[in-house]
Amino acid sequence: MDYTILVVEDEPVQLESLAGFLSKQGYRVVKASHPEQALQSIRNSAVDIVLSDFKMPGMSGVKLLEAIKAINPSIQVIIMTAYGTVESATDAMKLGAVDYITKPIDLYRLQVLIRNIVERKQLISENRLLREQLTDRFSVDGIIAESSAMSQVLNVAGRIADSNASVLITGETGTGKELIARTVHFSGSRHNNPFVAVNCAALPDTLLESELFGHEKGAFTGADRQRKGRFETAEGGTLFIDEVGEIPLSLQVKLLRVLQEKTFERIGSNISLQANARIVAATNRDLEAMIREGSFRQDLFYRLNVVSIRIPPLRERREDIPPLVEGFIRRFASENNKRIAGISREAMDSLMKYSYPGNVRELENIIQQSVVLSRSETIMRNDLPVRLNDGSEISDQVTSGDGAFTEKVEAFEKSLILDALGVSGQVQTRAAELLGISERHLRYKLKKYGMK
Repeated sequence: MDYTILVVEDEPVQLESLAGFLSKQGYRVVKASHPEQALQSIRNSAVDIVLSDFKMPGMSGVKLLEAIKAINPSIQVIIMTAYGTVESATDAMKLGAVDYITKPIDLYRLQVLIRNIVERKQLISENRLLREQLTDRFSVDGIIAESSAMSQVLNVAGRIADSNASVLITGETGTGKELIARTVHFSGSRHNNPFVAVNCAALPDTLLESELFGHEKGAFTGADRQRKGRFETAEGGTLFIDEVGEIPLSLQVKLLRVLQEKTFERIGSNISLQANARIVAATNRDLEAMIREGSFRQDLFYRLNVVSIRIPPLRERREDIPPLVEGFIRRFASENNKRIAGISREAMDSLMKYSYPGNVRELENIIQQSVVLSRSETIMRNDLPVRLNDGSEISDQVTSGDGAFTEKVEAFEKSLILDALGVSGQVQTRAAELLGISERHLRYKLKKYGMK
């Protein structure tokens, strides 16, 4: 069978006996005599099921279970336990173990238990494909909500959809903040009215005010006609203000006034217009830290942050990776006229272990690249970018809890920026295009990391 089982047992005779039995059943078997060896095997190879003793020297069964789930939550863990520790084994099931079996091991029951897990995994995969063929399984424009974290995000978005309260969406770059903003809009009573987006980081300060509020003819040099701003365009609907942390202080005052008084004026006009758009703002920056630094107004923060939604990074919701991968494969295979039937276990294992500094946007880019480069109907591990095929360092940091993850992400960002600047001949506009960010965002990163 095309499944790998890792047997973790510190008793040599029992380890060899179990490994031999499972090998005869047709499974690929990997052996580990202590927890650290087991974790190393999981980091270095694709494992589907772990059969682990509950009590071993060096690490408890619970700690091993938590470490396994941190590396790859799709791995199914069966706990082996003595009669006296059954209660502890049931506690482990609450933490993610799929089942437990008591010692001495009933080999027939073990065989049935593993077969049920394999059949369940196959059924889940088949049902997922069937649902995607027959129904629109995505809530809005491709949002995946199989993880509890994203289910909670969509739950909040649905509950506030019919309110007029301002919403502040926070999350790292690439997590899908605009998709959640669209969910709030299209799930509520304003769904027949406009959804208008403005990216504050993509516009220079001199144009941002005009984009938001509009201007009269002759209001400034180049204003050869009257122009409506985004507030007017979004009348009765939703105005999505992306990268709200990039708004300069001078313009923050005007935005605060609009939120307070529900009126605004075009540049060059003294006629007040009604602001009847629901405000949804988003940022990947720490606004509270900016308040302490004096670069963001506290009163504006409170006006925007009536309802707060935090979108978790992809590394915190790895259950969503397989369905995202399947969706991206179908999309890019269709766009590139390629016959791609799926992805190999080893390739999926690498994707499950990766940390995704660029979140869903990075995963999308990885799958697009892999589909284009694939020479067969299945995406293989060597079709993935090189950085994904050596995930041991990242996995070590995640499971050790040494606090080095932020430094790892920052180092990765710096290397990407340096590469883009090198390719673009140090032209920041071109480098920003290569990175998929605005020039202003690139300048912010250069300043943040002290890069000249």
